[in-house]
Amino acid sequence: MLSEADRAALRRAVRALEQPGLAARLSAAAGAPLDIIGRSLPAPVTETVGRSAEAAMRGALRVALATLPKKEVVPAPGTEIEAATAKVEGRLERLFGSSEAAHKAMAALSGAVGGAFGLATLAVELPVSTTLMLRSIAEIAREEGEDLETPEGVLACMQVFALGGRRGESQVLATGLTESGYFAVRAALAKTMSEAARYAGSKALLDEGAPVLVRLTAQIAARFGIVVSQKVAAQAVPVLGAIGGATVNTAFMNHFQSTARAHFTVRRLERIYGQDTVRTAYEAEKAALGIV
Repeated sequence: MLSEADRAALRRAVRALEQPGLAARLSAAAGAPLDIIGRSLPAPVTETVGRSAEAAMRGALRVALATLPKKEVVPAPGTEIEAATAKVEGRLERLFGSSEAAHKAMAALSGAVGGAFGLATLAVELPVSTTLMLRSIAEIAREEGEDLETPEGVLACMQVFALGGRRGESQVLATGLTESGYFAVRAALAKTMSEAARYAGSKALLDEGAPVLVRLTAQIAARFGIVVSQKVAAQAVPVLGAIGGATVNTAFMNHFQSTARAHFTVRRLERIYGQDTVRTAYEAEKAALGIV
């Protein structure tokens, strides 16, 4: 049985994960009707978004895997001379001095570039925004007790990009991605996540072209691309400009920070109470909120 405080935290997580409201946030930021944000983009734009999303995920995965410690030295048993214990600090750990507000400010700056120059800069702006979001996601993960020196913890940060939000009917038809609930998306990624974690944990030198990592990147990018499409639609509003583009990117960052907080809250509770108990409590909170 969850404590009252943990149940309240889970309730907030359910609301953030099952009712993300990104389209409404972007609509408000862009000053555009909600239906413009949610509609499907023209095929050439969708292809550009897809390529950019996959490239951004490859870059984010490269950064994430680079944080894994390469070596750990432990004291040799039975010796009089104390062995030095060295543990390589993950590179993301060194970036934790940056606050969420600082991440938002930098994301806003990159969004201003996108707002000023439009779709042509997406291939440059999106990897920058994604890396900033990864830093912020990792900071939130650490605050929720996640071990970022394990492949599982690092890949859980990447998983946040796949949890961006629900799809409309047109997006389901266009992408073939039918999973939209939090646990449904986790289940869809579970096998590849597990294989990628085993691979990352068993290799001293990781090959970014390894089939399991390519497959994971593609699966996450397919879901991340849907959310990026909404951002692109918001930034395409003719009167938006640089200031509006910065506002849209800040809303984009807020969304993923909220998703990360909820995701790692659920994972923290699972470590305390067990997955089955948390899943049952999650479904009960979901039903209480009237979420189908």
